[in-house]
Amino acid sequence: MTHKTCNIGGRECVILDSVQPQYILIQTLGNHERGIIDRTAELIAGAAGVPFVLAAFQVFDWDLDLTPWHDDAISRKPEVGTQTGETLRYVTESLLPELEKEYGKLPVILGGYSLGGLFALWSSMQTDCFAAIAAASPSLWIKNWLDYAYVHPVKAGKVYLSLGDKEEHVKNRAIARVGDSVRGEYELLRARLGSENCTLVWNPGNHFQDEDKRLAAAFSWCIKELDVK
Repeated sequence: MTHKTCNIGGRECVILDSVQPQYILIQTLGNHERGIIDRTAELIAGAAGVPFVLAAFQVFDWDLDLTPWHDDAISRKPEVGTQTGETLRYVTESLLPELEKEYGKLPVILGGYSLGGLFALWSSMQTDCFAAIAAASPSLWIKNWLDYAYVHPVKAGKVYLSLGDKEEHVKNRAIARVGDSVRGEYELLRARLGSENCTLVWNPGNHFQDEDKRLAAAFSWCIKELDVK
């Protein structure tokens, strides 16, 4: 795969592409992702067996850019929870049009890890631009997630959820509710999309293990599910 860095709409973007890609994959690019983005793409390519383009867009402030509403447990900064709509507009009105200009209109998979996974799921409730959502260890411990999800169904056709089996076993009470929130989200997805169109995978370990492998597995599942003829 070729690796290039460019500026799209005022944000740095890392783009890895294959010849004649069949899918557009979009994810967040924080400081940690910079070190694993190439490995993530390699793992996806090995598992999916289908050419794709992976575009990772710069996140200026992880909490501010990706948190859909305010929660003191995430950040006490009052502005956190007010800017996520701008992040989504960037994806749909700046990044995606540029990618489609270069590669054509292809099925789009939006994914992410941690707050990136939360952002991906929330985004799928706002727009039907995304064919599938790859949410690896998403931060669904944000307050009132299930209340919001109950009245805002996802508009994507396929959704992958995963969580580490130790993530809910922590002393922080806010973070500890992630297990119940992910289980609840999965039940909502099963009811709305059908069990054949969603999955919940439990990975060994805590939140900080195997981010590249978990995210690659999420994207790969989405590609395979969309690629079924």
